Amino acid sequence: MCASAGKGAAVKMEMDHQPKGGLRRMTSADLEMVLAWRNEPRVRNNMYSQQEIALEDHRRWWAKTKISPHDRYFIYEVQKTPLGLVAFNEIDQTHETAFWGFYTSPDAPRGTGAGLGLAALDYGFGELGLHKLCAEVLAYNAASLKFHRKLGFVEEGVLVAHKKINGAFVDVHRLAAFAVSWGEKRLELMKRLSERV
Repeated sequence: MCASAGKGAAVKMEMDHQPKGGLRRMTSADLEMVLAWRNEPRVRNNMYSQQEIALEDHRRWWAKTKISPHDRYFIYEVQKTPLGLVAFNEIDQTHETAFWGFYTSPDAPRGTGAGLGLAALDYGFGELGLHKLCAEVLAYNAASLKFHRKLGFVEEGVLVAHKKINGAFVDVHRLAAFAVSWGEKRLELMKRLSERV
């Protein structure tokens, strides 16, 4: 258990409403489903690595990743229906930081991202005990930048011409969310979601 477990517990105490979906740990049985999602053009086009991934390469990646203490992968589900993937990478328990990434299935209904984001940040600032959750977003991915800001991420800077995508250098936005402000932001987001119903 990391040093910020008490802080995570405090965040959990403020969560008097739960999103309708939840996270479960990814398993080997999910590999082909996740690969199909990852190879979708709308997902690949917003990744650093944009080539289509072969199943054998995907299996080799999973064999290493599933035992890494610095990575955790989850499937986001609503009523036991898989709708997306959530990843925590570069988990640093000393400094209580990590990066996150996500994507939804091609069949996910509109609004899935909000529930996925809530479940992911609940886990990150709750059970994982993070102080800070970081994200990197390609500059042309306006939808993801907007989504992160809605979740309470703040921009920390821009890495100029940082990644070479399809022969051109692209800026990368660095964003972060913090445990200290998540409880209040979460209540605001839950209120917005309840008003949609």
